[in-house]
Amino acid sequence: MKGEMKMAQIRVDHLTFSYEGSSDPVFEDVSFVLDTDWKLGFVGRNGKGKTTFLRLLLGQYEYRGKIQASAVFDYFPYRIGENHLDQMAAEFLEELKAGCELWRVLVELEKLQAGAEILYRPFGSLSPGERTKILLAVLFSGENDFLLIDEPTNHLDEAARECVKEYLASKKGFILVSHDRELLDACIDHVLVLNRCSIQVESGNFSGWWENKSRRDHFQRGENEKHKKEISKLRQAARQTAGWADKVEHTKIGFYPGTQHDRPTRAYIGGQTKKMQSRVKSFEKRIEKEIREKEGLLADLEEDIDLKMMPLAHHKERLVDLREYGVQYAGARQPVFEGLTAAVFRGDRVALHGPNGCGKSTLLKMLLQKGGVLEESLPVQETGVCETASGLVISYVGQDTSFLKGGLSEFCRKRGLEEHLFFAVLRQLDFEREQFGRPLETCSEGQKKKALLAASLLTPAHLYVWDEPLNYIDVFSRMQIEKVLLENGPSMVFVEHDKRFRERVATKVLEMGRM
Repeated sequence: MKGEMKMAQIRVDHLTFSYEGSSDPVFEDVSFVLDTDWKLGFVGRNGKGKTTFLRLLLGQYEYRGKIQASAVFDYFPYRIGENHLDQMAAEFLEELKAGCELWRVLVELEKLQAGAEILYRPFGSLSPGERTKILLAVLFSGENDFLLIDEPTNHLDEAARECVKEYLASKKGFILVSHDRELLDACIDHVLVLNRCSIQVESGNFSGWWENKSRRDHFQRGENEKHKKEISKLRQAARQTAGWADKVEHTKIGFYPGTQHDRPTRAYIGGQTKKMQSRVKSFEKRIEKEIREKEGLLADLEEDIDLKMMPLAHHKERLVDLREYGVQYAGARQPVFEGLTAAVFRGDRVALHGPNGCGKSTLLKMLLQKGGVLEESLPVQETGVCETASGLVISYVGQDTSFLKGGLSEFCRKRGLEEHLFFAVLRQLDFEREQFGRPLETCSEGQKKKALLAASLLTPAHLYVWDEPLNYIDVFSRMQIEKVLLENGPSMVFVEHDKRFRERVATKVLEMGRM
């Protein structure tokens, strides 16, 4: 069982890895040690290599250096094919995990507060939470595996997230990649962090690590100011030294031995100049080396870069008015929701809260339809009243990113964005410059979401409508987005399952599906 793995280690020595065709390494000469009985949280900016590292552990890529481990690795999420959607999960468990035993899966499902019946329904008919529970039950049904868990709570509602959080808190022997601070704090006892230029392993949960890091960064910023001043002095010294050599060299010009007997000969001056230039070059090399060392001390600081946004102020106080409002899709037996009464006033940030399927996204789309953002009307019947203020300008970020294609410059032109401002916001969200030339369809989900969020932040609007905007967004960018919303106070209606983000950002919560 898991206890037999205690004190086994995963040793990473001088790991270097680059994707084919890329000049920038994802990892360069990194070394660290992990214990296989840890509950390890893995955090870092989007694109820094978290999923890549998991795939290196699985042996999917070639690399330089060594990864030594006695453990067998298994990875979540399992790949689900189109053919699986019409099948019952009980029929393809063995395909997901070799040697998987049904009774072990049933034991794990019980711990996940799920009944055996979900194994005997078509997989495609299950909710995101039910699918996740089955895949986690399969993952933990083995023995002596070290488990690699990649973002298990994406698209899950709060009830499912709470269940997964409690389940993972009772386990050990895993690496958990997640951007959900609540989940990380509840489930982990060590943190593996991909910093800007290093990898760090520290005991404790995410909040403990962040508090320690904030203190270190505060101290480091003070040290950085000293280093910057020292670098400036060193560069000034290098310029002065070079200037002295040039001055001596220039004394040769206009010298005539026949008329200026009291001056040293040109040959003597030339010899002295060569000696001084040699000393200057040696001095410059020492200075440049010292500058590089001091600049290296600045490189790993996680800068707290403030984002900007440009909300508009509508002339009316009430932007959205719902009175006994309900929506039912054509042909459906029951309404998605009904009897909803609420209002969104200027400056409100309203979080829609409720289980998956309660109509949160549908309500957002109806607001977009009323505001003239949707090109096609939804095939629904409405009851009650849903009104938006006249002339309301809405900026929308949806869940779907599959429509994103082409280059970032083309994306800017379509949305009427100033390219240099758009790229500046992307850089502030740590979107790598090297990625600017890539087609959007080849970018990661996190990078696509950052493009949508950057566009929304740069779009002047009366109302910002965001539907699960933080899926795939790294924890550092989440905190940046929190900060810009709190500082600028835009009017918003949003859906977000990140509990900590919702609690910090929302001024009101509209409960749905609990009538």
